[in-house]
Formats: sequence, structure tokens, C-alpha cells
Amino acid sequence: MSAQRLLAILELARTEGVVSVDHLVDRFEVTPQTIRKDLNQLCEEGELLRTHGGARIATNVENMAYEARRVLAGDEKGAIGRAVANKIPNGSSLFVNIGTTTEACAKALVTHRDLMVITNNINVATILRPSEANKVIIASGEVRSSDGGIIGESAVDFIGQFKVDYAVIGASALDTDGALLDFDYREVKVAQAIISNARHIILVADSTKHERTAPVRIGHLSQIDSFVTDECPSETYRSLLKEFEVMLTETNHTGLTHSL
Repeated sequence: MSAQRLLAILELARTEGVVSVDHLVDRFEVTPQTIRKDLNQLCEEGELLRTHGGARIATNVENMAYEARRVLAGDEKGAIGRAVANKIPNGSSLFVNIGTTTEACAKALVTHRDLMVITNNINVATILRPSEANKVIIASGEVRSSDGGIIGESAVDFIGQFKVDYAVIGASALDTDGALLDFDYREVKVAQAIISNARHIILVADSTKHERTAPVRIGHLSQIDSFVTDECPSETYRSLLKEFEVMLTETNHTGLTHSL
């Protein structure tokens, strides 16, 4: 087994989020059996997790690069975005914070009218800017080069000037005790301000977030009004949703909304 090839596979996974056996066979000109052994080795070392036809980065190891996060569960995030857009009527005011899933929500909102969107995400502003039917307001503060997020005390103060109808927020990890977690405490401060200044909080997260961990606490599930995901695989988490009366929408179940 080539150590150099293993490192190259790992780097691809970190960049792209997922790798397929077929792609790796073509890239390294080896047999599928060789690639499967390589992937098994990386999975045993805790670097990757096997998927059908390949593997993905073990997302509980570290915060992935923006492009890798954008690719990971891309179809699921698109469906989540469309489900969120269905919940937000024309003429609403809303916060949209940092994250690739919240960006999918922004894409689904481009055909809405008379929205006022306040965001600390340059990518969200870019997505919604061309629509003359909506107003986009962007927070001030430090721009994080890795993903276009705007963070810091200036952004927190800016968010505090508003009281809006909806907030669409993401999280890097969902803990079994209901904690919402992230990696950057500066980003978390902005997310906490968003939660404090919106009437209806919509949490968006794909099912892989249940497999991850992160060190900084955003808040708790009890602060959320709606949770939109592709699938909620944890019965423990479902019990928490019911306990705190959070409305669950699972897009893998034909967009079905469960009133919990």
C-alpha cells in the first residue's frame, strides 16, 4: 500500500468532501480492489467514513474547508433550502447566517418578493443581490477569508439593531443533549445575536451534523422553533424535538412536516 497514495486520497477528500472509487481508480491507475483497501485503511485510522461507492471526510475530525462543506450533501442541502423557502412568505424580514446550508436557502429565496434579508454572509448577499424585488443588508465586521463570513463585535452590534420575522441559522454539529455547536467563537457570538433578535428561528442542518462534534456552544434546541433537515436519524434527538415543541421537516420524507 502506497503511503503517498493514501496521503493524496486524504487530501482529495479534505478538498472535495467526498471521493469515489471510480474516480480514484482513474486518477491513480490502480485496481478498484486497491482503492477499496486504501479507503478501508483511512477509515480504520478515523480519517474517512465509507459511503456507497467511495468515502467522505470524517467530519467530526476537523472543520472542513468551505468547498468541501459545500459539496458534501449538496442535494440534501438544496432540498432543505427549498423547504425553508416554502416556510417564509413574501414581505418577510429575516436573518440568514454563515453556512453552506443557509446559502442553499438563499438560492431558494431568490424568487420571493419584498424580503428584507440581513446577513453576515457575503455569499448569501451575492446570491440575493441581483433580485430587485428584495432588499439585502450586509453586516459590518471582519470578513473571514475561508468562507466569506462576517464575524466579530461589529457584526454582533449590527445585528442587535434589528428585530425580524425569521432567522435561518446553521450549526456545525448537533449534540445529543440538544446543544447546537460550532468551531469559531466569534461566529457563534453573531449567531447568538441573531437568535435573540428574531421571532421565529429556523435551524437548518443535514443529517451528517449528527455525526460531528465542535467545541463552541451556539445555543440549545429549546431556543429553536423549526428544524429543517433531510433526515433526523436519532430517536434521542426526535424526543428532544417533541419535548421542546420544535416543528420538524424532513425533506427525505417528501417534504413532510411533523408537528411535534
